[in-house]
Amino acid sequence: MDNKISTDTKAELIRVLGIQYHKSSKMQKTQILDQFIAVSGYHRKHAIRLLSGETGSNGNQSNSCKMSRSRRIYDEAVKEALIVLWEAADRICGKRLKAILPSLVDAMERHGHLNLDPDVRKQLLKVSAATIDRLLSSIRNSSQSKRKRRRSKKVSRQVPVRTFADWDCPNPGYLEIDFVVHAGGLMVGSFIHTLVGTDISSGWTEFVPLLAREQSLVVEGLNVFFQQIPFPILGIDSDNDSAFINDTLLVFCQKHHIEFTRPRAYHKNDQAWVEQKNGAVIRRMVGYDGYG
Repeated sequence: MDNKISTDTKAELIRVLGIQYHKSSKMQKTQILDQFIAVSGYHRKHAIRLLSGETGSNGNQSNSCKMSRSRRIYDEAVKEALIVLWEAADRICGKRLKAILPSLVDAMERHGHLNLDPDVRKQLLKVSAATIDRLLSSIRNSSQSKRKRRRSKKVSRQVPVRTFADWDCPNPGYLEIDFVVHAGGLMVGSFIHTLVGTDISSGWTEFVPLLAREQSLVVEGLNVFFQQIPFPILGIDSDNDSAFINDTLLVFCQKHHIEFTRPRAYHKNDQAWVEQKNGAVIRRMVGYDGYG
């Protein structure tokens, strides 16, 4: 530190320049700061704190700064309100919760599910997505049951694998299912999917349009197949799409006594069945993942 000027002079300089520093633009603040550092010899970060009023003229932290730093911006009331809103929004992530927070608060207050103090409401609407995640981290971690994770079993392990060589002239009723995507070659936005079901033995094929690639809609599509195919469905074989390999479809197949199989991952040929009939080789590729 430069000792050419006295402590009293430095204190007076901080007081005068501090007032000017607060009223100045960003460019002017830089000029004031450069001049102050040249005269006082202070480190730049320390000089910024002095001119901003975060420390006293003697370089010690002021009482007002200590109080402001010890006072939490988002107190317990804001956190509790945030937890209620997070639960109401089905525990979505901080970025999504931040986006819907104003409308969600209005709706819950309008229907009497929330009654916020004006100051708490103001702070709640100012909270950032990162702070939402930080405030909810403890409750989010405690809500995830370790016992449930130990008990859960990956669905793909419960669905047997059936390879290309395993298709040995099956009886009618065993379907290959897959999606056809009607995206026009551009996989952006929302578009229709067609659930395709082809009987491996007879080649009978059914089509059901779906508004989305979603597991509950797949079940609805299979129910349509039940009504339209003229023989009982004995089994289905799908690819490893998450819309197929899930608890919803697994439980559905178990309930209706349907054999549910899947191919090996990254083995497209497991979904092809080659049949030799009358000296001709008929190759049926079912569940073609193309674009309509």
